[in-house]
Amino acid sequence: MRDIMKVLIKKKLDAALDICAFELAEPHGQPLPAFSAGAHIDVHVGDGLVRQYSLCNHPEERDRYLIGVLKDPASRGGSVAMHALKEGDMLEISEPRNHFPLQAGATHSVLLAGGIGITPILCMAERLAHIGASFELHYCTRSPERTAFQDRLAATGLAACARVYHDSVPDQGKLDLAAVLAQPAAGKHLYVCGPAGFIDAVLAAAKTAGWADDQVHREYFGNVIQATDADGAFQVKLASTGQSIAVAADQSIVEALEAAGIDVPVSCEQGVCGTCLTRVLEGEPDHRDMYLTDDERAANDQMLPCCSRSKSAVLVLDL
Repeated sequence: MRDIMKVLIKKKLDAALDICAFELAEPHGQPLPAFSAGAHIDVHVGDGLVRQYSLCNHPEERDRYLIGVLKDPASRGGSVAMHALKEGDMLEISEPRNHFPLQAGATHSVLLAGGIGITPILCMAERLAHIGASFELHYCTRSPERTAFQDRLAATGLAACARVYHDSVPDQGKLDLAAVLAQPAAGKHLYVCGPAGFIDAVLAAAKTAGWADDQVHREYFGNVIQATDADGAFQVKLASTGQSIAVAADQSIVEALEAAGIDVPVSCEQGVCGTCLTRVLEGEPDHRDMYLTDDERAANDQMLPCCSRSKSAVLVLDL
């Protein structure tokens, strides 16, 4: 389980329309655990809700964490609860974890952000600017008033490498994915974060342009898990004890394991964060996550039991 700590909401700021920035600090002024660009924290927002938010301040800062939270009209409760918080409130958070790191030694980095997906991407851009690395940043938003952190994007070091596009102002130019991704090369890396549709469009364009899978990195913020009429019951077998546990058609693997008294660390429960990643020793998973790459899914040697199921009658897990 990830370590939990309490932090103080030191500042709450309007970063853009429906986007609040929260500056979090250790209550007694002690340094916070270090993090790297692309990292996120779990935030416990009450009533059992845990949400992941990317850290968007400079990784060398140890006196604060900065997160940006979009008030989502389709919220399942997390973003609404966050926006109701005020300065001086206390929060429980996890230590930072990074499933979306910058690749050391890249010759050039292409950073693509859609909407609130700017949070990890901005942190990456500032890190790359700080070390003098070659990069470009493309940031797509619905309108100027919904564009967060404009002051930082205009700062020295970023302004020359960053371009912002607004759906509401098409005459200022639209993102041309084919042109941006036209020249894949050894040493170049692509990073994308934002709504699922935006990420999927970028991944499709990258595949068409010939980018290698290991040069393309993405982070989703949410996953709509689709149940199907074909979902059936199956067995999960624990490699450590040989115990078999039945998973019902309307039950997740994690739920079945919890009912049997077996604890699996989970966080997002949507197959996005990777917290519950588990090795598969036998059987064929039915992958429904947004965390693993296509190649990782095809290998069938790991899965996210919070959302994925089984195509075989029995799955043997390294638990």
